[in-house]
Amino acid sequence: MSGRQRLDDLAGMAGGFASILQGLRNEMEAMARAQAEGMIRRLELARQEDVDAALELARRAREQAEALEARVAELEAKLAARTAEGSGAE
Repeated sequence: MSGRQRLDDLAGMAGGFASILQGLRNEMEAMARAQAEGMIRRLELARQEDVDAALELARRAREQAEALEARVAELEAKLAARTAEGSGAE
């Protein structure tokens, strides 16, 4: 076997080895991702998107509650004014 053939064989083996390593890396990443997702599910941790959605719902509910409180206060003031008018006329 000539020196050139040996170099070609070594280069081919190195290329194959690099391909195998890349495949192993991809498989390890997929396994790690699956393990992490499994732990998150077991620990019942929320994803950031879920937390953001819940915070948005809470913000809207707070705004609605504040608007309702203001409306109730306004209606109570009107009722008090009418009651005062009715009491003063008697």
